Amino acid sequence: MSGYNPLDLAKSIEPRVHIEKNGVTYRKYFRFRVDRWYGGIVTGDVVGCNLRCKFCWAWYFTWESLSKGYFYSADEAALKLVELTRKSGYRRVRLSGGEPTLGFKHLLEVVNEVLARDLAFTLETNGLVFGYYREYSEAISKFRKRGIEIRVSVKGTNPHEFFELTGADPKFWYVQIDALRNLIEVGLEPIREVYPAVMLSMSGEEGLKKFISTLRSIHTELPELVDEEYIILYRHVKELMKRTGLKPKYVVLPDRVPSEMI
Repeated sequence: MSGYNPLDLAKSIEPRVHIEKNGVTYRKYFRFRVDRWYGGIVTGDVVGCNLRCKFCWAWYFTWESLSKGYFYSADEAALKLVELTRKSGYRRVRLSGGEPTLGFKHLLEVVNEVLARDLAFTLETNGLVFGYYREYSEAISKFRKRGIEIRVSVKGTNPHEFFELTGADPKFWYVQIDALRNLIEVGLEPIREVYPAVMLSMSGEEGLKKFISTLRSIHTELPELVDEEYIILYRHVKELMKRTGLKPKYVVLPDRVPSEMI
């Protein structure tokens, strides 16, 4: 069982979605929006990802069509996000869609601008750079105790599920686990500042039990807040799964009703 190297993929994609001119960083985004998640949150959706998840809701922008979207400087992106918090009344901001750690310098600048305005920031990430490059974890840790929250989305409960879900080399599942370990070791607090999500559509409850055991070996508090993820059967996600041949055991319908895959 083999697959692509997501870190090598990141190196080829990053120059297409992140540039720097005269000391100013620019990142490609495909939209800014207000959404219901986390009890209400403002979101900047970025273009480009270093995984090719076979169930990705944003696949058209994350790996199918990188020419879409527009480049924004960190100041411009932060301003759009802050303006949406003022209009919506929500106090939390996130980057999502693709992988926000592509263009890491830009990410740090946006986080700094948002937190400076006394807002909370949720970073949704697959965690690969935090697990592989410890200096990335050290860099993001400067925001601890300032309102940063890092949600590491682990693709499956074991290396085999990781390969089935992403097509990437199974060994990189362990790198996602290392991300949680590194982020905690550099000082981010489990649960409050860093916590795991896990895709359970290929595994279910038995896989979750084993995953929790893995988390407990990193930190005893880490299993207390595991965000369970299931594939949401949007029409375009069904299209992608048909193309990629993914056959999950469990899914969630767009109206949020859990269902067993028939």
